[in-house]
Amino acid sequence: MARKSTKEKNGGKEFLQTLKELAYEKGIDEERLFETIEVALISAYRRNFNLAQNVQNVRIVLSRETGAFHVFAIKKVVEEVENDITEISLAQARAISPDYTVDDVVEIEMTPANFGRIAAQTAKQVVMQRLREAERSNVYDEYENRESNIVTGIVQRVEGRNVFVDIGRAEALLMATEQMSTEEYNYGDTLRAYIIEVKRTARGPQIVLSRTHPGLLKKLFELQVPEIQEGVVEIKSIAREAGSRSKVAVYSSEERVDPIGACVGPHYMRVQAVVDELAGEKIDIVKWSDDPATYIANSLNPAKVISVAVNEAEKVSRVIVPDYQLSLAIGKEGQNARLAAKLTGWKIDIKSESQAAELMAEEAAEDTAAEESAAEEA
Repeated sequence: MARKSTKEKNGGKEFLQTLKELAYEKGIDEERLFETIEVALISAYRRNFNLAQNVQNVRIVLSRETGAFHVFAIKKVVEEVENDITEISLAQARAISPDYTVDDVVEIEMTPANFGRIAAQTAKQVVMQRLREAERSNVYDEYENRESNIVTGIVQRVEGRNVFVDIGRAEALLMATEQMSTEEYNYGDTLRAYIIEVKRTARGPQIVLSRTHPGLLKKLFELQVPEIQEGVVEIKSIAREAGSRSKVAVYSSEERVDPIGACVGPHYMRVQAVVDELAGEKIDIVKWSDDPATYIANSLNPAKVISVAVNEAEKVSRVIVPDYQLSLAIGKEGQNARLAAKLTGWKIDIKSESQAAELMAEEAAEDTAAEESAAEEA
C-alpha cells in the first residue's frame, strides 16, 4: 500500500476540521454525520472498485483523528475456504494474529491507492445533503414553535392568486383564501400575517399564512395593549369579517381597569394602530359578561338595546331596540347582527319596539281566540 504523502495527511486533517466546523455551525450531531458518510462510502467503494464482487462485506472508517479513509474487508475464519471473498482460512488468520479461532471475524485493510479522492467527493455529497436536511429541519422546528403567532415578511412574488412571502429563514405561502379582499399584494410589500400551519414536505417546511384569521386580530391587540400582555385584560371572543368589520369581546380581571378603554388607548391610538395594520377594517370593542342577556346587548354595539329575553336551553334570544336603532342593530346587509351572533354563540332575533308591540298584540289576540274556542267547546 502506498504511503500517504504529507500533503494528503494535511488535506485529511483540513477536511476533518471542516466537517466538525460545519456540524457545529449547523447543529448536526458530529458522530452521526461521520457514520452517515461511512455508510455512503461503502456504496461508493463497491461501485468503483468491486463491481464484480458486490457480495463482499466491507467496513469503511473515517478516522476521527486524521481525516483519512480506511477500507476493511470483513471475513469469517473457517477451516476450509469455499469463498475467498467472504472467508479466510484459520492458517491465514493466525498469521495475522495467533488468537483467532474458527468462526471469528477478521478485518483486513485493503484501502485502494486512489480511494481518498472518490471518498472525498462522496463525503462532500453526503455532507451537502445532510446540511440541506438539517437546515430544513431547523427551519421547521423554528416556525412550528411560532405557529399561531404573527410574522413580518416581504412579498417575493405573486403566482396566480398565491402570494409568496420572505419571512427570514423561509418562504411562506399566503393563499387566495387567506387574503383580504380589500388588499393588493405586490413585490416588495411588507406585511404582517398569522401563521396558521407549518407542514413538513419533501422540499422543506411549508409555512401557510393568513391575513383573515381572527388570531391575527388577537395578536395585534396583544402587541398594542400592555394590559393584555400582563394578563389583566383578556380577549374572550372575536368575530371577524376580514377587511370589513370585526367585533372583539374583552374582560378585565381588575375592577379598576376598563377593558374597552385599555384596548382603545389614549386618543384611540391603540385600536387605530390595529385598524391601520388591517387596511382600515372597522373594529367594535365590547365588554364581555357572563350574563347572556348583558353580553348579547353589549355585542350589538353601537346600537342601543331596550331589552333582551333569552332561552338558555336553545341559546336563542329576542332583542328589542328603539325603532330608530333597528337598522343600526341589524347593520348593512345584516352584518352587525351576524357578527354579534358569531361573537356570543347565540341566535339573535332583533325586533324594533313597534314590531315587538305588534307581535305582542297578535300573540294576545291568538291567546284570547284560543280561550274563547276552548270555552265554546266546553
